[in-house]
Amino acid sequence: MESDEEIGRVPEVGLELAGPSTSGREAAAGAAAGTSSDAQAASAAAAARRRVRSPADKEHRRLKRLLRNRVSAQQARERKKAYLSELEVRVKDLEKRNSELEERLSTLQNENQMLRQILKNTTVNRRGPGGGSSAGGDSQ
Repeated sequence: MESDEEIGRVPEVGLELAGPSTSGREAAAGAAAGTSSDAQAASAAAAARRRVRSPADKEHRRLKRLLRNRVSAQQARERKKAYLSELEVRVKDLEKRNSELEERLSTLQNENQMLRQILKNTTVNRRGPGGGSSAGGDSQ
C-alpha cells in the first residue's frame, strides 16, 4: 500500500465541501416537518431515496476510486513479480533435474552396451570359435 505522503499527491481538485451541508434525509425531514401535506411528504421521502451528490462529492469519490485502483494495480504487479520469481526458481530446479537424468541415462546406456558386448562374447565362447549355426547369426 502507499504511504500517507503518496496518497497526499492525489490532486485535490474540487474537494472543498460546501459548509454545513444537509443530506437528502435531513432535507426531507425538514420539508416534512414544515408542511402537513401527504403528497409533499411522499415527494420528500422519494428525494431522500435518490440522494443527489454534489460535484465536489463526485470528484472526491472519483479520486478515491483512482487511488484504490492505483493501489490494486501495484499489488497486482507485486504478485506477478513474486509469481515469476517462483517460476524462475522452478525452471532452474527442473533444468538441474533434467541434466542429472540425462547423465544417468548416458551412464545406463553405456552400461547396457557393455553388458551386451560381454553377453555376446560369452555366447561366442560357449559355441566355440567356429561352432555356430550359419543360418541364425546375431544381428543388431
